[in-house]
Amino acid sequence: MIIRQIQVARGTESADLVLKNGAIVNVFTEALERADVAICGDRIVGIGMYDGKREIDCTGRFIAPAFLDGHMHLESTMLCPSEFARAVLPHGTSGVIADPHEIANVCGKAGIEYMLSHSEGLPVDIFFALSSCVPATAFDESGAYLTAEDLLPFYQNPRVLALAEVMDYVGVLDGKRDLLQKIADARSNGRVVDGHAPGLTGKDLCGYLTAGVQSDHECSRAQEATERIARGQWVMVRQGTAAKNLAALMPLFARPYCERAMLATDDRDPSDLLREGHIDGILRQAVALGADPCIAIKMGSFNTAQYFGLSDRGAVAPGYRADLVVLRDLESFQVERVYHAGAEQYGPDAMPQTPITPHRKAEERVTHSFRVKHLTGRDFCFSYDKKDPPKQMRVIRLQKGQLLTEEVIIDFPVALDGVCKAQDICKLAVIERHKGTGHIGLGLLQGYGLKEGAIASSVAHDSHNLIVAGVAEEDMAAAANAVCEMQGGWAIACGGKIAASLALPIAGLMSESPAEIIAEQVEILKKTARSLGVGEGIDPFMTLAFLSLPVIPKVKLTTRGLIDVQSQTLRPVLF
Repeated sequence: MIIRQIQVARGTESADLVLKNGAIVNVFTEALERADVAICGDRIVGIGMYDGKREIDCTGRFIAPAFLDGHMHLESTMLCPSEFARAVLPHGTSGVIADPHEIANVCGKAGIEYMLSHSEGLPVDIFFALSSCVPATAFDESGAYLTAEDLLPFYQNPRVLALAEVMDYVGVLDGKRDLLQKIADARSNGRVVDGHAPGLTGKDLCGYLTAGVQSDHECSRAQEATERIARGQWVMVRQGTAAKNLAALMPLFARPYCERAMLATDDRDPSDLLREGHIDGILRQAVALGADPCIAIKMGSFNTAQYFGLSDRGAVAPGYRADLVVLRDLESFQVERVYHAGAEQYGPDAMPQTPITPHRKAEERVTHSFRVKHLTGRDFCFSYDKKDPPKQMRVIRLQKGQLLTEEVIIDFPVALDGVCKAQDICKLAVIERHKGTGHIGLGLLQGYGLKEGAIASSVAHDSHNLIVAGVAEEDMAAAANAVCEMQGGWAIACGGKIAASLALPIAGLMSESPAEIIAEQVEILKKTARSLGVGEGIDPFMTLAFLSLPVIPKVKLTTRGLIDVQSQTLRPVLF
């Protein structure tokens, strides 16, 4: 094949396919170049004037490398791998680097094996970064515990490109041996190491980088991001469903920072995927905010490929794999055709997609992951001496559009009946669901907007215990029990009845239903949540999912209680 490719490149043989007369987005010069693109087999072999057995006229169109997502969780889309691929392909995505730590926290190695086996042979390449922190911290009660030894065999799989977000940065700085061994194993196997350390700066940042962490996707301020790049890290500009950092990180779309920055969605639900798009959606927003489209595309393709060692992807140039997207313009980024390894997978000449069935039936370990007793309203009541009640209460306050939270101290009310409506406070609970321990952490949440009823979800990063926010304890119990009966999902209760629900039976995180059906159900649930008071500026379920993640400051709730993230210590809610 290589001999023929060379001959096609030299123009002595006809190409298999030529994209004619398009404006090529050159990621090396960060400029447009009008030329033909010659393809032979799965490779781009020539840029210039070429003839082909098949020719596509791209006059007035733009030819760019197909897009790569630097960090995301398939589980957050709630779609199984084949449905995810079908959903993002029309948006120009040719590959993603997925961290399966959601399903790994529920099912351990069986979860990673499920992801690997069910993502083979898709028209979108799903690569993986091995989950570094299962559980995320010592305070988490997850369904599994993965050691460095557990992860080591997975490096034999060529689709494993990295060690995923090392979120226990406190453990790194304290010299936690198993965590440092995971980093060392990744490096010795030629893989990169992704980070997750919001707010880390100065000498602590230096210590974190010295351990071998090479990237971060948690930057929410430009100063934070530019410090990371100045110290040699790569920064992933994240624009997801709950965490939207693009506007704050726009300085990274200019030199010198754009050389070490890439794009990532992290967590994006199916409604947003279908409505706003994938990486193409970030490009659209970035250009609207003033980014040079050539630089933005480079950050959404070439830079990602370079960081992860995909040396033959992310560019429209000879020798690179023919993963290409044909765009109507560089403002709307409307996708007209998508080529994966030289074959048109989306567009007017694409072969009809046949349904992709799972390679094997998911193990019971993956589909039956709930061990929770029947809950009642009493399980959601605080215990305190009514004759000598607390004087104050510690509350988690949301920050709009961010995963960060604040700690607020408020005077204890005369009666704590589940909600302090005047101050927009509702109850929050996290219930251990993997091993039947019966542990329930209770807390208080401000800024969520809920005025009545309760909302429950088995999507609660990263251990994915059962999380419930509510005004009435009986509704909290009803919503939580409904999720357990479905073996995972979302449920909203009001007046003791279930108002809306969504089943996610794969580890309590995903469904095999089509993206359109899931998205429709998600919209119904969001509309129901809004009718109960959750504000338009808050994603009711994605926001809830991060309130139990004890590695993003400042305070979060786990099955063991309220955690101060920085000190990794428990804090009383009532005192």
